[in-house]
Amino acid sequence: MKIGFIGEGKTEQIVLESASFQKWLRQHGIERVGTVIDADGSGNLLPDRIDSLRAELLNYQADIIVILTDLDDDKSVHITKERIGESSNQIVIVAVKKIEAWFLADRSTLAHLTKGSINTEYSEPELVADPFEAIQQLLLLKTGRGVGTKPILTRRMLKYGFTIENAAKHPNCPSANYFLTKLQTLASAN
Repeated sequence: MKIGFIGEGKTEQIVLESASFQKWLRQHGIERVGTVIDADGSGNLLPDRIDSLRAELLNYQADIIVILTDLDDDKSVHITKERIGESSNQIVIVAVKKIEAWFLADRSTLAHLTKGSINTEYSEPELVADPFEAIQQLLLLKTGRGVGTKPILTRRMLKYGFTIENAAKHPNCPSANYFLTKLQTLASAN
């Protein structure tokens, strides 16, 4: 199964290009084709703008294109998917609420990053309105220093062991679990 990936932003691109995710893909018989495309914001994941991104991945012989985006301020996953539009060889995965909630769900990596244990205030990571800011405050509290940008945080999380599988194991992070399950289903159907 050859899959091309489009991420809403830099965070998604970094996570999808990570060595740990590439290893997971290989273990499940999935070949990533082309580079992971950074759409540079959800505004570029609209039908009139996404065609050129999709065409780039189809040129690499992608069997299917997977788009990873955030719910952001949309009222439902259905609305987000409807806004992006449908295509016969495209799957849209929506991280609820933002992909940085997956970082909150990976408690072992957060504990390693902060050199301590993480309390249960983030037991519902996908309900945290601004997970990046929550992690920023946690880092300031635990280490005395924050992290400047989402890409910097993403790279640090990966350096300290973040994997989507860790996030998917959290009982209240269904979007990470759905993402991996959907990819496994696609691979097994091929």
